[in-house]
Amino acid sequence: MAKEAEVFGSLSFLSQLRYRHLVAGVAGGVTATLLTHPFDLIKLRLAVQDGKGTGERTSYRGPIHAFRSILREEGVRQLYRGASANVAGSGASWGLYFFFYNAMKFSLQEGDIDVSLSALHHLMCAVFAGALTLTVTNPIWVVKTRMCLVSSPSLPRHMRYRGLRDGLANLWRHEGLRGMYTGYVPGLIGTSHGAIQFMVYEELKKFYCHHYNLPLSTQLSPLHYIAMAASSKVVAVTATYPYQVIRARLQDQEQRYSGLRDTIWRTYRHEGVRGFYKGITANLAKVVPAVSITFVVYENVSAALR
Repeated sequence: MAKEAEVFGSLSFLSQLRYRHLVAGVAGGVTATLLTHPFDLIKLRLAVQDGKGTGERTSYRGPIHAFRSILREEGVRQLYRGASANVAGSGASWGLYFFFYNAMKFSLQEGDIDVSLSALHHLMCAVFAGALTLTVTNPIWVVKTRMCLVSSPSLPRHMRYRGLRDGLANLWRHEGLRGMYTGYVPGLIGTSHGAIQFMVYEELKKFYCHHYNLPLSTQLSPLHYIAMAASSKVVAVTATYPYQVIRARLQDQEQRYSGLRDTIWRTYRHEGVRGFYKGITANLAKVVPAVSITFVVYENVSAALR
């Protein structure tokens, strides 16, 4: 484990950065987000409903009811409310995630991309890449969450964001560093989501290549990437979805929770275990096609830039 300790305990992996992974990751993330943002908006609105009523907000019975209500009461444009922050956040997150993940993976492979790594290696690379990515992008996700939610007229002007830039400026001015990193702890826990997803994806790819005696760097068909990406995403979502509900509620300005423990306790007390899975149907409807698009675009752009 000496080599692993050297890679993960220092910045030596930075020497292995390959910018094609950043470009390919950004391309995949932006493309997928533009196509699937409405599902994300619906998932967020369902996630913050706390079982006690939502004040001045419309209460939704499920994804279809939410979709119809938004169209009827707010118009089709509101399905893309917060899209600018989501595109920026997803593009940056996917780009940085692939960027850091592949740098660490390349270090462990000692420069040979056909060297097979273990599931534990993939897990470690993904956890570390996720933590680095979240540290950079958390403020964008705070703004994106708040923009996607309907703000009550009683909220002060500085809490009703006009866009990503306005949101980041007001967030920093009125809430400071603490506000910028609201939900960071559950987000950090949530890096397990990406870790599980990447580990399963890499293991499926490795199994397929070994089964057919192909080099790991072989360019597969889009259908193969879709099947592997979708399968890995379903596994990851099922295992880690509750943290997304908790994180969204911590970032919501109209629900006041004193911290992580308070959010978990109140969610369980008022809604039971089902409360931790609110919006999961809308989430799966969004993330499965989104991640499939992301990985297909990423793999093909990365191969073209190799």
